[in-house]
Amino acid sequence: MGELAELTAALVAIDSVNPSLVAGAPGETELARFVAGWCARAGLDVVHEEAAPGRPNVIATARGSGGGRSLMLNAHLDTVGVAGMAEPFSGRIADGRLYGRGAGDMKASLGASMLAAVRASSLRLRGDVVVAAVSDEEVASVGTEAVAARHPTDLAIVTEPTDERLAIAHRGFVGFEIETEGFAAHGSRPDLGVDAIARMGHVLRRLEELGERLARRAGHPLLGTGSVHASLIEGGQEYSSYPASCLLTGERRTIPGDSVEQVRDEVSALLGAVPGEIRLGISRPPFELARDHAFVETVSQCAGGPEVVGVPYWADSGLLGAAGIPTVLYGPRAEGLHGEEEWVDIASAERCLEVYVAVAAAVCA
Repeated sequence: MGELAELTAALVAIDSVNPSLVAGAPGETELARFVAGWCARAGLDVVHEEAAPGRPNVIATARGSGGGRSLMLNAHLDTVGVAGMAEPFSGRIADGRLYGRGAGDMKASLGASMLAAVRASSLRLRGDVVVAAVSDEEVASVGTEAVAARHPTDLAIVTEPTDERLAIAHRGFVGFEIETEGFAAHGSRPDLGVDAIARMGHVLRRLEELGERLARRAGHPLLGTGSVHASLIEGGQEYSSYPASCLLTGERRTIPGDSVEQVRDEVSALLGAVPGEIRLGISRPPFELARDHAFVETVSQCAGGPEVVGVPYWADSGLLGAAGIPTVLYGPRAEGLHGEEEWVDIASAERCLEVYVAVAAAVCA
């Protein structure tokens, strides 16, 4: 195995399933300890701190001589669960691919970032190269929230797997709940009972119509249109009773120009005159960096002119961009993310490592 493959296999071997997704999962603590120790032995300055109780970040810095711009290489420590996977932590290599949970999302990128910072430390740069190994990206992104507040840099690459395409935009999201009210009564008493589930049917019809209207709007050139969908629904007490309540959980995916206030109005309209209430949940902003931004041009040149794209998922770049840090996404080819067979292309990850070093040399000098 090459140096990056060996490091990635070691990272994959450590279970870092997010405990907010899977009850009792170990979280990022052991992996953060490994990353901090590896980076310290490699000569990087290391800060190992908690973004929230039990949710660690590692900030490892190749210090410049001073006066230059700083570059963040951002990668998350946590993974989704491993249900259905035969060997989730094996780090097995076959046909140029490294397999295991987090191999692509995003421990190969983390390893490439760590090695890039070490290589940058030998280039005598003026600016710092900072590896932000963050917690909780798969749920609430408390890790990058803390990094943006405590350790901002001048520029950033979020090293999510992009198939070596340069991503400069992605959608945001707003979670919501709609609860319809009914009145519990025996199933034989329609004169007394009010069916909250049947009332939710009106909401679902309007939700479908909203989705159709969104799809007809003028979309973003890289992201297309926004969208909305129902995620979960529950209600009722037992078979022979009118249900007193019904709860719908949904998600509105947003594009640049959409706002939380706009989504609140849309969700309120879904409920309409039906008795009940709405609640907005966690939200994250959409992200966009101008195609003609100097940092986009620099990364593009260092990567050999890759395709410039938007990606449909949300990433921590949304928080960094909102904090005023010019940010792009660039990472290796990978498949099976969140699936039962996840892998990363080793040669692709090695090429990304070279791009990260080249970008550091270009912007931190």
